[in-house]
Amino acid sequence: MPALTVKPAGSCKYDMIALGEIMLRLDPGEGRVRCAREFKAWEGGGEYNVARGLRRCFGFKTAVATAFADNDVGRLLEDFVLQGGVDTELIKWVPFDGVGRVVRNGLNFTERGFGVRGAVGIPDRGHTAASQLKPGDFDWDHIFGKLGVRWLHTGGIFAALSDTAPKLVIEAVQKAKQYGTMISYDLNYRPSLWKSIGGQKKAQEVNREIAKYVDVMIGNEEDFTASLGFQVEGADEHLLHIDVTAFKKMIETAVKAYPNFKVTATTLRAARTATINDWAAVCWMDGKFSESRQYPDLEILDRVGGGDSFASGLIYGLMTTGDPQKAVDYGAAHGALAMTTPGDTSMASKGEVEKLMKGGGARVQR
Repeated sequence: MPALTVKPAGSCKYDMIALGEIMLRLDPGEGRVRCAREFKAWEGGGEYNVARGLRRCFGFKTAVATAFADNDVGRLLEDFVLQGGVDTELIKWVPFDGVGRVVRNGLNFTERGFGVRGAVGIPDRGHTAASQLKPGDFDWDHIFGKLGVRWLHTGGIFAALSDTAPKLVIEAVQKAKQYGTMISYDLNYRPSLWKSIGGQKKAQEVNREIAKYVDVMIGNEEDFTASLGFQVEGADEHLLHIDVTAFKKMIETAVKAYPNFKVTATTLRAARTATINDWAAVCWMDGKFSESRQYPDLEILDRVGGGDSFASGLIYGLMTTGDPQKAVDYGAAHGALAMTTPGDTSMASKGEVEKLMKGGGARVQR
């Protein structure tokens, strides 16, 4: 019996939907937020980025379940989503109060970093429409039952936004289980999001409950430690070295604690500078580990969203091949390419991903 039982292609309206928040990313380019005079606007969100990658790079039919305040900023975000080809049918529109006292759209000021100066994210997302989503806001029976969804993806960023967000996640994953939809979850631990609502203790309380329903658990070394409490033995405090053996031991512990995990995948990043990273990934499935090719000395233009692009490549590989080796290779290659372009979302094509998987280089294409 296969580890993953994915509904066949063409049997559902959506190959995948993402549940999460989308923010307007404001990027000062090569400069700093504190002294910028202009910003480039993008859209981005940990869960949404995966849906967009699956749509734009891999050609899957995807949608996002989220909420926007109904003003021009919300409509700008909608326009970005439409440009990405992600279906907007599941977006909830909340009346804007004119000021933002009650509801607003989130902003994310993002510095890419360079050399010894690390990337910085400065979110401004209090009282957002998405953070106020709660159980009952989506008709999951209609979405999973009538429309049909092959795969649901959500994550720890959305679950950290409010008291109601994790309750909505649990409602969604329970309904997804009922209708035979596969569930992936990216732990995506962000200290800034949990800081004022209970820190790591609260993060672990929330994520341990959600983890009971997850089929494919995704994260990096900090995510598994901070969000689920699994320690990586001998991990370098500054994360300057990659020890695959230590991560494998941690994953083995995690899958024993959560036997519902059919696949567990971890990105391996050693950030020697903001612009030079060692990058790889490892995937556990059916009691075996599969490692991606190594990407040493990977030159980074914009690291934000690299993990999300890994997730979309991994999901694509699992859904189309069921082969964990191919899946982790798709994920690692897609993540590597995504970090060579600006913005949260991937600009890569499937052909470029597959070329890199085979060892293709950066020789000019003419």
